[in-house]
Amino acid sequence: MSTRIVVVGGGTAGARLAQRLPVTLLGEERHAPYNRVLLADVLAGRYAPEVIALPDAREPVRLGTRAVRIDRAARTVECADGSLVGYDRLVLATGSNPVLPPLRGLRGAAALPAGVHPFRTLDDCLALRALVRPGVRAVVIGGGLLGVSAARALAELGAEVVLTQQGERLMERQLDAAASALLREHVESLGVEVHTECRVSGLRQREGAVTAVELADGYVLDAQVVVLACGVRPRVALAREAGLDVARGVVVDDELRTSDPYIHAVGDCAEHAGHLYGLAGPAIEQADALADLLLPESAGPRRAGALTGTRYTGTRALTRLTLTGPRPLDLAAFGEATAQPGDDVVQLTDATRGAYRKVVVRGDRLVGGVLLGDLAAVGTLARAWEGDEALPEAPLLHLLTHEGHDGHDGGPS
Repeated sequence: MSTRIVVVGGGTAGARLAQRLPVTLLGEERHAPYNRVLLADVLAGRYAPEVIALPDAREPVRLGTRAVRIDRAARTVECADGSLVGYDRLVLATGSNPVLPPLRGLRGAAALPAGVHPFRTLDDCLALRALVRPGVRAVVIGGGLLGVSAARALAELGAEVVLTQQGERLMERQLDAAASALLREHVESLGVEVHTECRVSGLRQREGAVTAVELADGYVLDAQVVVLACGVRPRVALAREAGLDVARGVVVDDELRTSDPYIHAVGDCAEHAGHLYGLAGPAIEQADALADLLLPESAGPRRAGALTGTRYTGTRALTRLTLTGPRPLDLAAFGEATAQPGDDVVQLTDATRGAYRKVVVRGDRLVGGVLLGDLAAVGTLARAWEGDEALPEAPLLHLLTHEGHDGHDGGPS
C-alpha cells in the first residue's frame, strides 16, 4: 500500500513535489500552479496568465482549498470547506505572505483601500492590470527585486510611476553601490521617478479609494494605484498552531523534517540551518531532495541517479532578474557583493553599454559577485560559486572575461 502524501501549498515547491510524486496537493489559489517569477511579465502584458502555468501535477490539484488546521494525532488536515484529508506524510509548502508596512490608512490585508495591492499572486497581478492605463499615477513602495520589476511593468503600460525605497539604493540586499546606480539609471530612463532614502508614512483615501501617498518629510505623491512591494514573510501560522517548532520559518533538518517526524516543510516557509531563501532555485532543490527521500515510500519511479538517503545541505543561490521590454536589462548577483579587508576584487565597467561585472575573492574562494547588462560569464561564475571549490591559478580577470566563459550561458534563477 502506497504512502498517502499530502502537500499544502501550490507554489513553486509544492508544484514541484506534485510533478515528482503522486500526492494530494491542496492549493489555496483558484489558479493552477504557476511560475511566480513571471508575474511582472503578465502585468506588463507580455504573457497571458496561462503561459506561466507550471507543468501538470501527476494527480489532480484541489484548487481553492485552504488548509486551516492540522491534527497531528489523527494525522489529518482540516480545510476551510469542512473536509478532512488524511495523511501518512504531510508537506508544508505554504510559502510566504507579503509584508504590509505600518502606514496610516492601512488597516490590514483584509481592508486595503481600492487601488492598493500587494504584488505576490496572480490575482494581485490581474487586479493591477485591470486598473492601469496610460497616464495613471502609480506609486510602488519598495525598491527591492519585486518593486523594481513591478515599476518596470507599470511603466511599460504607460503609467506615471514613482518608485520609493526606504534604503540608500535599489536592490540593496543583492547589489553593491555601483551596480545599484546603473540599475537606477536604467529604471529612470524608462520614465520611472525613483526616490531612495524615502520613508512612506501613510495613505490618503477618499470614499474607500487611495488618492495619495504621504512621505515622512511631509511631501505628498498623488496616486491612483499603490503597489506594496515591501518584502515577504514566511507563512507559518498553520505550523505554529499545530505546535511545530517555528523560528522565522518552520524549522527543518537535513531531511526537511519538522519537529514532527511525519511532517516536512519546503520552500519559502522552511528555515534550514538558520537560512530562509525566498527564491525559486532553493525551493526546487528542497522539493527535489524531499521527493528523493519520499520516493521509496510512494508509488512512483525514482529519478535517475537519485540515491537513497538524500540529504538537503543548503543552497548557494544566485539571484537573476531580467527586465524585459524595448530596452532589456539582465542582472545576476550572488554571495557577498561588498568586499571585506583583505579580499581581492576584480571589477569591469563599460559605461557605454551600461555593463558592470564584479567578483569578490577571499583566499582561493569566490565569495560573491554582481553582473549587470552583460551576463556572458554568469555560467562560469555560477559553477564556481555553487561548487565552493578552490579557484584555478589563472588570473582573476579571467573570471569576468569571455575567455573564462565556456559557452554555457545558463545559471540558476
